[in-house]
Amino acid sequence: MFKATLRSAVLLLSLCLLCSLPAVAQNWSQVWSDEFTGPLGTPIDSTKWTYDTGILNVNNEVEYYCAPSTNVGGCLTTNPNAYIDGNGNLVIQAIRLNNSTAPNSGSWTSARLITNSLETFQYGRVESRMSLPVGPGIWPAFWSLGSNIATVPWPNCGEQDYMENVPLSPGGLGPTVIASTLHGNSTSGVYNLGGKFTFATGDVTGMHAYGAIWSPGMVQFYVDDPTKVFFVGTSNDMKSGQTWAFDHPFFLLLNLAIGGDGSWPGPTDGTTPNPAVMTIDYVRIYKAAAVQAPTFGSAPSITVKAGATAGNSSSFSLNDTSGSGRVFLTCSTTAPKTTCQVTTNDALNPNTVDFGNATSGTVSVSVLTTANAVLWPITWHWRTPNWVALFDALLLLGVLATLLKSLRRLRLASTAAISFVLVAILLGCSGGSSTPPPSPGNGTTPGTYTITVNAYTVSGTGGSPDSSTTVSLTVN
Repeated sequence: MFKATLRSAVLLLSLCLLCSLPAVAQNWSQVWSDEFTGPLGTPIDSTKWTYDTGILNVNNEVEYYCAPSTNVGGCLTTNPNAYIDGNGNLVIQAIRLNNSTAPNSGSWTSARLITNSLETFQYGRVESRMSLPVGPGIWPAFWSLGSNIATVPWPNCGEQDYMENVPLSPGGLGPTVIASTLHGNSTSGVYNLGGKFTFATGDVTGMHAYGAIWSPGMVQFYVDDPTKVFFVGTSNDMKSGQTWAFDHPFFLLLNLAIGGDGSWPGPTDGTTPNPAVMTIDYVRIYKAAAVQAPTFGSAPSITVKAGATAGNSSSFSLNDTSGSGRVFLTCSTTAPKTTCQVTTNDALNPNTVDFGNATSGTVSVSVLTTANAVLWPITWHWRTPNWVALFDALLLLGVLATLLKSLRRLRLASTAAISFVLVAILLGCSGGSSTPPPSPGNGTTPGTYTITVNAYTVSGTGGSPDSSTTVSLTVN
C-alpha cells in the first residue's frame, strides 16, 4: 500500500513539473480564416474578400475576372465564377466564352479574390487546402502581394507565391508538381527565388494544403505538413542589385487564370476542361507562439591579415529545443572594408539552422577583408636601407639607360638629355627622409574589431534579434 501511494505521489509530482515547464516547441494559434461554410448559394463573406474585375492585361492571359454580382464581360450572376458550394468549399470556375487564345481577349471568365484593405498580415503561417484543375492554359494560384503596392508598385512591393500550377508544356510543372516562389525587384528586372515540390503519390487534383512559414528575413514553403519544408528563402540569398521585399504587411489572393498565346501555361485547346474548377476547402492565417531563443556556444576569435582568405573563419555551436523550428542567421562587422558571411550545415539553406528535430547545429562565420595595394617602390631612402627597393631601382635605371642609349643612336636624344633623366631618377630614389613611406591605406585598416551574429526565430516580429553573439576579429 505504501509503495502504491509513493508511486502515485511521484507520478503526480512529475505531471506537475511537466505542466510548469515553458512552451518551447513550435506551436500555432489561428488568427484569421475563412472555412467557406453555409448552404449552396451562401454569399462569400464580404468582410473578408473583395474582387479584382475586368481584363487586367497581365502575363498574356485571356480571362475576364468577374465578381458574383457582375453581369458584364460575359459574367453571369446566375452562374457566378466564385460561389459557396454547400459542402464547406469555395469554388472558382473558369468558363469558356469563345476559342480565342489572343492575350487579353476576354475569351474566358473567371474570378480573383483578394483580402486587400480587409485583411493584411505580417509574419506567421499561411495555408490553404484546395484541389486544382489541370489542362492546357490553366493557371491556378494561391499567393500574396505587399499591401504597399498602391505606392510601391510591383515588383518592389514583393510577391509571395505559395502555390502555382501550370501544364508541363510549356510551363514545366504538370499535375504532379507545384512551384512556390518569391518575387522582388532587381536592377536587371524581377528576381525569382523559389523551388518546386513533386508529389510522391497523387497530384494537384486531390485535396492538398499549400502554405508558408514567414518570419523576419525568412520564408519557408511546404505542402500538406508544415514540419516538412521543401524550400527556404532568406534575405541573405539576395544577389547584387536585388532587394528583399518581405518584411512588411501583405494581403492574400486566390485566382484561376487562363493563359493565352505566349503565356507561361500556354494557350487553351479543345482538351481544356470547361468549366475548369478550383475548389478551396479553407484559407487560414496562424501566429507562432513564442519559442525559446537559441543559445550560442563559445566563438573562437579570428586573427587575419588584410586580404587573407585563409584562417578567416570561426565555427561554433547554436543550441535550442527540438521542435522550435528553423532559425535564420545574419552577421555584421565593425571592420572597415570588410564583409562577413554565415554558413551552416542546413541542407535547405546555408543561412539557417533547423531545430525541427535537432537540438544543436554548427555555425561558421567568415570575413573577407580588403588587401592593401602594393605600390612600386620607386622612392628609396638612403638612411633606411631597403635592399629590395635598391635592386628594383637599379633594375629600373638599367632599363631606362638602355632605352635612352637606343634613342641617342637614333639621334632622338642628346647626351645632356640622358644625363638629366639619370640625375632626376637618382634624386627621386635618394630622398633625405629617414621615415619609411606610409602604407597605401586603401585596404582594411589593422586593428581590433567585432563580428556580430544575430539569430531570428519563427516567432520573431522583426527589429531586435532573438539572440546574438560576438566574435573578436583582429586584422594585422
